[in-house]
Amino acid sequence: MDIETDNPEAEVALTRPQRRLLRRIYNGRTVPIVVNDQPFLTFREASRHLLMLAPEERDAAYEAMRKQAK
Repeated sequence: MDIETDNPEAEVALTRPQRRLLRRIYNGRTVPIVVNDQPFLTFREASRHLLMLAPEERDAAYEAMRKQAK
C-alpha cells in the first residue's frame, strides 16, 4: 500500500527545501541515520517515516536527521 494514496494531504507535508535537503543527506549514504530508534539509509525510508508523524513530531525528527548528517 502506498503512503501517498492513503493521505493526499501528507504529500505536501514536507516543503521543497526539506525534500531537497533530505535527498542530499541520503544520497549515497552507507551509514544509517537513527531517529526514534529507527535507522534510515534512504530518502524514501526517511520521508515515509516523516510523513506518518504528526507535524510537531515530524519537525523534531527532521531536525534530528539534519543534525546527524553534519
